[in-house]
Parts: sequence; C-alpha cells; structure tokens
Amino acid sequence: MEKVENIIVGSGPAGRLAGLELGKLKKEVLLIEKKYIAGNCLNEGCMVICALNEIARFTNSKKRYEKLGILKGEIELNYEEITNKIKETQAIIRKIHEKENKSIGNKVIFSEAEVFEDNVYVNGESYAFENLLIATGSKPIIPKIPGNEYGLTSKDILNIKKLPKKINIIGAGEIGVELSSLFSSFGCEVNLIARGGILKHMDKDLKNYVEKKLLKDVNIYKNLEAIEIKKNKVITQNEEFEGKTLIATGRTPNSKLVEGILELNEDKSIKVDPFMKSSKSNVYAAGDVVGGINLTTVARKEGIIAARNMAGYSTIMDYTNIPLGLTLDMDASYTEISSEISNNNENISIPGSAGPGSFWRVLTRDTGFSKIAYNKITGKIGGAYSISPSSVSDISYFSYLIEHGDLEDFNEEFIEIHPSTNVFQHLINAIH
Repeated sequence: MEKVENIIVGSGPAGRLAGLELGKLKKEVLLIEKKYIAGNCLNEGCMVICALNEIARFTNSKKRYEKLGILKGEIELNYEEITNKIKETQAIIRKIHEKENKSIGNKVIFSEAEVFEDNVYVNGESYAFENLLIATGSKPIIPKIPGNEYGLTSKDILNIKKLPKKINIIGAGEIGVELSSLFSSFGCEVNLIARGGILKHMDKDLKNYVEKKLLKDVNIYKNLEAIEIKKNKVITQNEEFEGKTLIATGRTPNSKLVEGILELNEDKSIKVDPFMKSSKSNVYAAGDVVGGINLTTVARKEGIIAARNMAGYSTIMDYTNIPLGLTLDMDASYTEISSEISNNNENISIPGSAGPGSFWRVLTRDTGFSKIAYNKITGKIGGAYSISPSSVSDISYFSYLIEHGDLEDFNEEFIEIHPSTNVFQHLINAIH
C-alpha cells in the first residue's frame, strides 16, 4: 500500500484550491476526481448560469433598444449551438485547471474513490494518508413525488437540444429564480412554482424589485406545491401546467462515501470545526459537502483553510459578512452582519444612476437601486444591498469595508474609476 502525505477527494472549488495551496506549500498531494475537474461550478452550476446569462442580457438589451426605436431586426437564438460552445469552453478551462495542479507537483487521478478509516481505494490501488480532505460537493435534491424522473435539474440544461415553448420551474430559491430569468429571456413561457414565497432569505426590498422588475415576464405562483410531474406537464393541488418541468428545490451534500466513518449533521453534511477538521483528527472536509453557504467563493476559502491546517499552519474559517448575489439581467447583490442589524439602523437608499450598463435603462425607469442599513449611534454598517450593473463589485467593497474599514477615512481617500455607476461612492456620501 502506497502512503501519500495528503489526499483530496473531489476537485471542485474547495478541492482544487486546497490542492493548489498544499502544492504551493511544497506538500505531497494526490487529487482524486470522479468526473470533471472544477466541480459543479464550472460544469453544471454558476459558470453555466453566467454563460447563458450573457446571451440572455444580449437578447434583453435587443428588446429594450427595439422598444426605444433605435434598433430593428430579428435575432434567431440557436440554443443547441450555445450549449455546444459552453461545453467547448468548459473543456478548455478544465485542461487549464488540471495543468495548474500538475504544474506544482500534484498527482491527479480521474476515477471514483472509496474511503476507509485509514486509506483510500481508487483504480485498484490503496493509498494510506497522513491527511485526507473530503471535497465531494453536492447534488440536486429531487422531491419524492410521482413522476420525478421526468423532471430536469440544473445539470441537464446543457443537454436540451431545443428550447421548450413552456417550462415549469419547481422551487423559488436562488437557482430557481436565476433559471426563470434565463428561460423567460430566451422567449419561453415560464411558470415559477413556489411552495411558499420566492427568495425567502433575501432582503424584502431586493426581493420586491427582483419580482416586479427582473422577473416581470415570469408567471410566479406562490404557496403552490407540485404533487405530480408528467412528461410534458406538472400537476399542483390547484391546477395543471403544460410544459417541461425543471426541479430547483435545493442541493444535498455528497457525503455517502464517508457515512459510518465521519460524524454527519442532520442534513447529511459532514460536521466540521472552524479548522475544517471532521470528527476524525486527520480528516478534513470543505465545500458544499459541509453544508452551510453553498457558494463557490465560500468553498474556495474553506478549501484553502483546510489545506493550511493539513500543512500544519493553524487557521480558522470565518463566515461573517459573506457577500451574496443573484445572476440576473442586472445582478442583485448583498451582504449583512446579523449582529449589526438592529432596530437603531436607518435604511439609506438611492435610486440606480446612469452609467455603463444602465444608461439606456433611465428611459424605462429600471436602473435598480442600492441601500445600506446604517446605525448612526455606533457608526457601523449592518448591511449593504444593491441591484445595479456594478453591484457585484460594489457589494464586495462594502463587505470588506464593513469589517475592516473606516467610513470617514474611506470617503476622503477612495476614488472610483470613471465612467461607472458610482453606487459605492454615492452610498458613502449619503451616510454623511
């Protein structure tokens, strides 16, 4: 049996970044991946959404300019070719990621692994380990309703040959809302079926804007539950909806390979401490498989933290003040610290301004908005929220500033690049 210093099972954002970190620290690494390097993010998740959203924004801009009378002409959308080009791009990026890990001395094996108490079995060989990192990610939750085999999930959207005229999306969290926005932009009739409301964890002002402005072409059905899926129909307790059905009811951790070996939480995620260490002292876990916030950025950080601890550099994971967002026709982004959210906070809000990505929206009154929750007594920001073409970068700035910055000094020293929508600077000025 060969002994390896560090074994990583799973090469998504957590495992890949952990491998890179350990390699940079001159540690021996065996990286095992079942299928594709870069995990759900590149191959099925957020990168696919981002790629499709670029096309969706183009089609939405075309419709906007046509209504304004400044562009004319038909555009034919070739969805099959779009997905083919996404797959070509994914293959290029996978090779880059694989080469990146191998370039620092990491060994990469593409095969399914079996995990035991003190070794990992893969490709007919057993490998003992000093440290093991489980970074196997998550998979879509499939509700236990009749006909669920007819339901598509996010991993299927690149294999659709032709866009359906009608599509029913079950689940109104982040994934369901993003997919609803995409398919309605592509001209599909979209029914979004929510068991309760939509985006239940999002700030109400952001949620209202998303629903009324960014999902205006989506039929939203709240407090409705799907009870059966058929090949070209979904049945609820009140009515039936024609069309293909896409299931977006959340994700569940891929932890089955360590059941009986590591302690799991009630939701089957691997239980870890702030050092990303599991119930077994030399076994770590990171990414979606540990539950919590299923974000690529969080998984990357968890993977790096785990790697540093595996290498003997004591580091803890901090989950406070993590920026979040939705990829839509305009991005909706936010960050908040629950300990700083209080009754003494004042909401300071500004409408979206003209700038790159929003100039032509002024005429249609849909430039977005931004706000902060500011406590005048303590001088602290409890949260920042924005829907604008620059919200992703704006909220990232705010996230850092909330934790590390001094508003007064920052307001005097910070200069934005022009032209921009100036959301960040406007909000800082609004405080004073």
